[in-house]
Amino acid sequence: MLIVQKFGGTSVGDLERIQNVANRVSKTVKKGNSVVVVVSAMSGETNKLVGYAEHFSKNPSRAEMDMLLSSGERVTASLLSIALQEMGHSAVAMTGRKAGILTDKHHTKARIEDINPDHMNSALADGKIVVVAGFQGVNEQGDVTTLGRGGSDLSAVAIAGALKADLCEIYTDVSGIFTTDPRIEPKARKLDRISYDEMLELASLGAKVLQNRSVEMAKKLNVNLVTRTSFSDEEGTLITKEENIMEKPLVSGIALDRNQARISLMGVKDRPGIASDIFNALARAEVNVDMIIQNKAHDETTNIDFTVTVGDLNDAKRVVDSFASSGEIKADSYNEDICKVSVVGVGMKSHAGVAAKAFLTMANENININMIATSEIKISMVIDEKYAELAVKSLHNAYELDK
Repeated sequence: MLIVQKFGGTSVGDLERIQNVANRVSKTVKKGNSVVVVVSAMSGETNKLVGYAEHFSKNPSRAEMDMLLSSGERVTASLLSIALQEMGHSAVAMTGRKAGILTDKHHTKARIEDINPDHMNSALADGKIVVVAGFQGVNEQGDVTTLGRGGSDLSAVAIAGALKADLCEIYTDVSGIFTTDPRIEPKARKLDRISYDEMLELASLGAKVLQNRSVEMAKKLNVNLVTRTSFSDEEGTLITKEENIMEKPLVSGIALDRNQARISLMGVKDRPGIASDIFNALARAEVNVDMIIQNKAHDETTNIDFTVTVGDLNDAKRVVDSFASSGEIKADSYNEDICKVSVVGVGMKSHAGVAAKAFLTMANENININMIATSEIKISMVIDEKYAELAVKSLHNAYELDK
């Protein structure tokens, strides 16, 4: 089998842990597998490099930040390759450039456009373990780029797709995908399997184990993905096609996202295209809008509420201010004391009453729902942040996810 293994920052946090990773990779190779390893920077290394840059500039060039930050993964890749060589394996470390990862031109949040796997295939054919520095690539101009949050996961999945690997294992500090955050609900249960679509919803809704871009790519490239811990031999969770899951549960998990802010626009001028103008301006400012509610007021104006991530709030405010100053919005308000709790499951497609149970559960706990969004396999509710953990525990219990 050809297996791609990705190890995150905590898994390679120090020299001892890098040796543990080398031991695990060695064990996989000795079972007769070919292995490509994708690594993150050592835990804390990226923050240290950012701190170095900020010593000289509060607003450093994105291109220079890419050159700087990509060095963290290269250090890890080299150290792991040296450790494997010392154990008697033939291993080679590769940068994103050497691994053939071509991206677009957007520094600090580039997207992978193509992978030329020739160098990796050649090394594998020679019986070598390939160790790739994750999180990075190169654009058409030859400049180093980085892939943004979760970039090493993305590197691993893209490489697995390009190499047509049999399996892509994502090693983290947690043992798999749980029905909800075990730190909130101790009765949370680890899932053996979950579909791409369910995982995509959970990842985009606040589950931190996998970044949604990597799940999206795994689905697109049909990569069998396993997430598991690097600190034990415990089996992880397989993320795969829905048809590979025999018994489809009604609800697979409850996700919580505290990284949300609500923006309320009151007295929006009621003219054709106003919503389009506002949300196009937000898109140009690279603000990712999530949930939207629009209501017509009694005075021939419109009220629009929507949510964004906390990190996008200041950019969103600037866009709103531009419309307010032109008189197209009478008033606006902002609320960061909210969260989004979501119920996810492919079983919703064929079962009625899932939403009703969620709303009844909230009502029984006297939790007011501010906004609602649904899809074929998801119900999301915006509530006051102070009720976050109560909502998660109540919903987990209501759908009997501990059983």
